[in-house]
Amino acid sequence: MNIVMTAADWFQLLAHYLMLSLLSVGGAITTAPDMHRYLVDERHWLSDPQFSASVAIAQAAPGPNVLFVALMGWNVGLNAGGYALAALGVALAMVGILLPSATLTYLAAQWGHRNRGLRGVRAFKQGMAPIVIALLVATGWVLATGAHPKASDAPMWALALATAVIVWRTRIHLLWLLGAGAVLGWFGLI
Repeated sequence: MNIVMTAADWFQLLAHYLMLSLLSVGGAITTAPDMHRYLVDERHWLSDPQFSASVAIAQAAPGPNVLFVALMGWNVGLNAGGYALAALGVALAMVGILLPSATLTYLAAQWGHRNRGLRGVRAFKQGMAPIVIALLVATGWVLATGAHPKASDAPMWALALATAVIVWRTRIHLLWLLGAGAVLGWFGLI
């Protein structure tokens, strides 16, 4: 995939990641649906397989969860013309996703610790849990369906729902369920 990017395009990539950084309440992975919308659907800087592979490789690799952002920047740069631009893509994506959220987190943590007894601070912390869960569900949706669900995805969603109920209501370790899902996928049953 070959794309042509101007200086304005590189700035827009940085600006988009700066904005997403402030929305990444549950971590950078919660903003993956919007990254998909922007990079794949709107800008066509990445293909659907490149996007999914970036997330899958980074999640499988040891290290921080945010590595998928670096891989997306790398792939955008490679698509734009080579290794030098790939390094630029990595730098812009990582600075964009890390700088605002790290700064905000540092300042908010200091303020929250000083004011931890306030009712509003406690309510804010409790209110963020459903938002993070919803963002993670949206990320799972995009990764599983490519943002465009099909009727043939019904068995996969039934299995995901059954797994969630099993984790919630029993003491079966999640790794056993992941292993069972891998075996079902290996045999093409899901």
